[in-house]
Amino acid sequence: MKRHSLLTYILLLGLVTGSAMGQLKKRIAVFSFENKSKSGWSWYTGGSPGDGMADMLTTELVKSGKYTVIEREEIAKIMQEQNLGMSGRVTEQSAAKVGKLLGVELAVLGAVTEFGASKGGTGGRIKGVRLGVSKQKASVAIDVRIVNTTTGEILAAENVRKEKSKGGLSVSTPKGGFRNRNDFDRSLAGKATREAVESIMALIEKQMKAVAWEGKVIMVRGADIYIKPGADAGVAIGDVFDVFSAGEALIDPDTGLSLGSEEVKVGTIKVTSLVSGGKAAKAAAQSGSGFEKGHLVRQQ
Repeated sequence: MKRHSLLTYILLLGLVTGSAMGQLKKRIAVFSFENKSKSGWSWYTGGSPGDGMADMLTTELVKSGKYTVIEREEIAKIMQEQNLGMSGRVTEQSAAKVGKLLGVELAVLGAVTEFGASKGGTGGRIKGVRLGVSKQKASVAIDVRIVNTTTGEILAAENVRKEKSKGGLSVSTPKGGFRNRNDFDRSLAGKATREAVESIMALIEKQMKAVAWEGKVIMVRGADIYIKPGADAGVAIGDVFDVFSAGEALIDPDTGLSLGSEEVKVGTIKVTSLVSGGKAAKAAAQSGSGFEKGHLVRQQ
């Protein structure tokens, strides 16, 4: 009985001290997709397929619980403050810059090149309603790019294309849009879009595994070292991190991309408390000195 009590105490102690380093959530920003489709179809909210698919992908990333997903309003605010994307098109460079300011590891951007449905077949009309045997087909295609915000490098670039079709008795429906969310979800275009989003999710997960989690020192006040992110990214009391100062950026003269920078380890810190709101945490030095705002925080 005592042995069980001791084991329970050890397990509880582990939970309280927050050794959750393997559960830290990496951060991601999904930018609005360009709409290059020529079909004339609109999203069920009335917006463009590009905005709709970006929103759908953002929702699925949040529902997965694996990542900290930046709100679209925050992205738009930074874009406006930095005068980026004024032409309406987000580039890899602007996405990387915004992503770095937001503290995310990956940025997702792209363009919808196909979106819509078509019908073919034979039939007639009964009392003004068109009935018949038809073949319906929907196609959805997205050129998606995943960018490492630290280097500006495109980690993955793929054309994700999904097609759904069916045949049988049909009743004609309005062209060019959907009446509501249920109408969209039941449609072939909705099903093809869902599969495309799932493929992008798998692509993101693969790239996330190769990217290191990173935080940043946001303020030093006496012996207190404040870092971001906080509890919303899985940071817990008792977590221990290494802190680095970044030297001058190494820029590739041919591509203009960042190749990283020389880093010097400043010391080690341990999280002592979490800041209300979940976006920051307070830590104390375990080793080293000279901690400053802007220093990089990484898992040991």
